Amino acid sequence: MAVTPFDSALWRELYGDAELQALFTDSAEIRAMLLVEAALARAQARLGVVPETAAAAIGRAAETVMIDPAALAPGAASAGVPVPALVAAFREAIAAPEHARHVHFGATSQDIVDTGLTLRLRRALQIIDTRLEALTATLGEKARAEADTAMAARTRSQIATPTTFGARIAVWRAPLLRARDRLAELRPRLLRISLAGASGTLAAMGASGPQVAALMAEDLRLGHDPVPWHAARDNIAELGGALTLITGALGKIGLDLTLMTRSEAREAAAGAPGGSSTMPQKANPVGPETLVALARANAGLIGRLYEAQLHAEEREGAAWALEWLTLPQIVIAAGAALRHAQALADTLEARPDAMRRTMAATNGLMLAEAATFALAPHVGRPEAEALVKAACRRAAAQERPLAALLAEMSDAPVDWAAALDPGAYLGAAPAIARGD
Repeated sequence: MAVTPFDSALWRELYGDAELQALFTDSAEIRAMLLVEAALARAQARLGVVPETAAAAIGRAAETVMIDPAALAPGAASAGVPVPALVAAFREAIAAPEHARHVHFGATSQDIVDTGLTLRLRRALQIIDTRLEALTATLGEKARAEADTAMAARTRSQIATPTTFGARIAVWRAPLLRARDRLAELRPRLLRISLAGASGTLAAMGASGPQVAALMAEDLRLGHDPVPWHAARDNIAELGGALTLITGALGKIGLDLTLMTRSEAREAAAGAPGGSSTMPQKANPVGPETLVALARANAGLIGRLYEAQLHAEEREGAAWALEWLTLPQIVIAAGAALRHAQALADTLEARPDAMRRTMAATNGLMLAEAATFALAPHVGRPEAEALVKAACRRAAAQERPLAALLAEMSDAPVDWAAALDPGAYLGAAPAIARGD
């Protein structure tokens, strides 16, 4: 197995995400950093800090130069960051010393790495939001279609009262709608340039530093906060947390589908089931299980990303590196989970006959609450609860319908068949499913 399944030719179709992984390749990182260097030069040229001809040459080269990541590896290992080696290679590639010497003027390595990361995260957020939009739309359609499909609700793994499949789907969908709101809210806090110089003061650029930063942000269509975020990483932690909440919400869908599709239930179908090497009858819930695995993986990774907020003083290498080891995995896991969830949602189907069998198998016990409220107006709430509890014990012991036992044990004028009809005790479930 590869170091991570995301990079494995064997596993990446299951756990990886090609579209998002393309943003976290060495080549993508290098290109993003070159684009940042170009934006810095253009901003400085507008203020006369560097010649316009140099900025133009740097900008052209940033879009076309190909720098081999392997050639930067020794320098990255030596400096703990690839920027010094990248700047040297970029200057050499420009092949015009009078222009090349203006590359990276006044910036520090962290400015270039962090702003390059922000450019890539902007695209990642676009991808993730597009997928969330599609998934919530599909789940909304499914919830409305199954708004009246009665099924047994489970609480603490036990059959409880009737609900509808549409209401369950609506519960799946709700945190994903909130996730879109969350991403929209955090976007301005996250998508900001970093240009603060060696110690966060921009001293190397003199009085023009703040203006350079503002113009660079404008060029890259990013925000700018004059307070440096070299050592204030709440924006990165917030993104990781938001993505972990997404995988958690999708993991809940996967867990529910794993339970609903098990052999003794078969109350729903979704996705293409996986086979067994030795048991022909098996239809393993690979897609749902993958959602659960990715949710648990991100739940473990987020603690590490939160630890990475502990940046000492004005800048620190260890905590910064911890982000590099963690954040890409969280992003890719979220993307992979959304991809699998969409495939499951597209193929999601209720099995109403199985749902009815499950409810019928309780002999009416799942309507015990309904029985209590039907009886209470006639005998009082405490007496109704005691009688229904006694009837439930007999129904379980004798394997008899609850309605028949209640008719025997009470002479209250209650139509027990109607009172214990699952379809009559759905409460607000259909309205919840329809979004009424």
